[in-house]
Amino acid sequence: MATSPKSKPAKAVPAKRVAKPAAKVASKAAGKVAVKAAPKKVARPAVKAAAKPARKPAAKPAVKATVKSVAKPAAKPVSRKAAKPGKPPVIQWKPQKFVVTHLKGAEFKPGLRSYAHYRDLAVEKATGGAVQAHVIRLIGPCDPKVVSLPHYHGVQFQMVYMLKGWMVGEYEGQGKIRMEEGSCWIQPNGIRHTVLDYSHNCEMVEIILPANFDTVTF
Repeated sequence: MATSPKSKPAKAVPAKRVAKPAAKVASKAAGKVAVKAAPKKVARPAVKAAAKPARKPAAKPAVKATVKSVAKPAAKPVSRKAAKPGKPPVIQWKPQKFVVTHLKGAEFKPGLRSYAHYRDLAVEKATGGAVQAHVIRLIGPCDPKVVSLPHYHGVQFQMVYMLKGWMVGEYEGQGKIRMEEGSCWIQPNGIRHTVLDYSHNCEMVEIILPANFDTVTF
């Protein structure tokens, strides 16, 4: 008897992939796109910068004011040119008296100038104050700091006669002149003059009108 061949087992047919619904595919695609999309930056709350305190300018160290006692410059002497005296008052001549004086027993006394002694010839008394006359004896040695001071006299008349010795004087408008024994000169009212030097035995006679007058020293 004939034998039938052995039947082979049937091969399993692979199952066909079933297409997923389009909706699901789309959702996946959308998901992928969403993933790829840059994540939105979450705005952080703005942190207010702490206000920095305004910088105060560094206080400069207090400097103690040292007050220096500045010496005031010595005031310069005002070189004021003194007004020359006007004409002395008119002399009222009074009746004159007879007077006489002698060298013997005569006195030389301090007077107008500290470096001179005077012998009064009593002329003022004889003329009622109209004229003054005296012998001047200069005390030596000559000290320019004391003697050489420019000055003038407010007189109507002044005459000087050198008895002995010598004297050097400077006279306004005339310059330096050396007066010696026998020299005689007249000094007009207000003429500025200065004694510069003299000998130890210098003596002179001086006659002035009026007896009382002003002397201005510079």
